[in-house]
Amino acid sequence: MAIADIGRADGAAGTPEEARPGPSPDPEVTALAAIGAVGPPAPPPPSEDPDDPLTRVYTSLLARDPAREPAHPADLADELDLPLARVESAVSALLDMGLLRRTPERAVLPVAPDEAVQRTLGPLEREMRARRQHMERTREQLMAFMPLYESHLLRLTHLRQAEYVELLTDLRAVREAITELGRTCEREVMTAQPGGGRRAEVLEEAVARDEELLRRGVRMRVLYQHTARFSSGTCAYVERVGRLGAQVRTLDDEFPRMLVFDRTTAVIPVPDDPHAAVLIREPHVVAFMVGAYERLWLEALPFETEWDRQTIMDISDELKQTIVRLLTEGLTDAAIARRLGLSVRSCRRHVADVMAALGAESRFQAGYLLAQQDREQPSP
Repeated sequence: MAIADIGRADGAAGTPEEARPGPSPDPEVTALAAIGAVGPPAPPPPSEDPDDPLTRVYTSLLARDPAREPAHPADLADELDLPLARVESAVSALLDMGLLRRTPERAVLPVAPDEAVQRTLGPLEREMRARRQHMERTREQLMAFMPLYESHLLRLTHLRQAEYVELLTDLRAVREAITELGRTCEREVMTAQPGGGRRAEVLEEAVARDEELLRRGVRMRVLYQHTARFSSGTCAYVERVGRLGAQVRTLDDEFPRMLVFDRTTAVIPVPDDPHAAVLIREPHVVAFMVGAYERLWLEALPFETEWDRQTIMDISDELKQTIVRLLTEGLTDAAIARRLGLSVRSCRRHVADVMAALGAESRFQAGYLLAQQDREQPSP
């Protein structure tokens, strides 16, 4: 019988024990029971009320003369003037708690609380220790497989990287990869080639591949810098691919070098290694590169192979404006030339023209005068 039933015994004498609701079990005992621990629910603390049946029964037994015969529940009911059912409920609860023990004659004797603790909780504590040890052993056994799992994850990561990103360190491998991508391309090629006019051998290799693409109906867009317009070899290339439908535009400032095939695979250079390239197939990265290309394309000017004096003058003025801006940022002639795809000699000639127009005798003075002009210009 559960100890909490005693509090209801006054109005429930004779009620079958299985029909009486039990107490809410202790959380730790519940947790142990959930994993298979065996033991009775932990009882609530005894009432401090001296009239509580448990207290009265236990106190009466403690006060009983040891020389007398052990008491039975009926004896206690008479001595305490309590209904027998209430005394039997209290005795049952105290037996469950370990505070009483039965004699062979079914009488009851009191037990010291510390002994009751040892009797009642000892098996549960041993069970808890055994469960904890089992948990630790199980944890160690499971975690022993962690290196294998981590190795698997690392292998998967390498496979995915190889699938999405491929480093080509040999120039021949780069050219073969680009040729294969061009051969299998079905819809569109986007090219961004900064650095001014391209070398003759590069153009010779590219033109045959690009013409074959265009004849298959593949759309082609090419971005150069303005300075490429002054390269006869680049102009000849643009004229050839332009007759087959390629679109070519130019920008004043530097932009990232890239090739994008069918918006699924991109080729980008490796910094400080002109013979290497990276193939990128990761969809989100390629989509980002396509978006960047589209923005550059909107800002670019069409590459006209016919020499239009006004267009050339406009582009020359735009180049000088860019040089002015880069001068104010403190870039050297070599850095400006590299950024605009100019030779250092041409860059210095443009810088000299800018300094002459400003009446400056040094680059420092030119930078100061340019900054002064920017401050004096009214805001739009």
